[in-house]
Amino acid sequence: MFDPACPSSAMPIRIGDKWSAMVIVCLEHGPRRFSELRVPMRGVTPKVLTQTLRALERDGMVTRTVYPEIPPRVEYELTDLGRTMFGPIAACRAWADAHLEDLLRARAAYDQATPSAGGA
Repeated sequence: MFDPACPSSAMPIRIGDKWSAMVIVCLEHGPRRFSELRVPMRGVTPKVLTQTLRALERDGMVTRTVYPEIPPRVEYELTDLGRTMFGPIAACRAWADAHLEDLLRARAAYDQATPSAGGA
């Protein structure tokens, strides 16, 4: 079961990795600079956004273009491979729309029954 050679171990977006999907959605309408990505993604730290962008670049989902200007300008843009993620992201959104209330109720019930859980 869980063979190390299984392609699922190489998946670029894992269940619960909210930042990768958010970056992809933010880049849907064209390239953006780092600071332009941080605005809609209010809760992400610069370190985590940098790690996410590097991982997406490594996986071939985004390209990073550095323009030889002063000050330097860097833009991130989806690749064709990155654009293929819109379908799975839409499916996750549809699932969340249909099941978010159930999920939140289950978490609240668990946290109430397990005081030491504390949302961990």
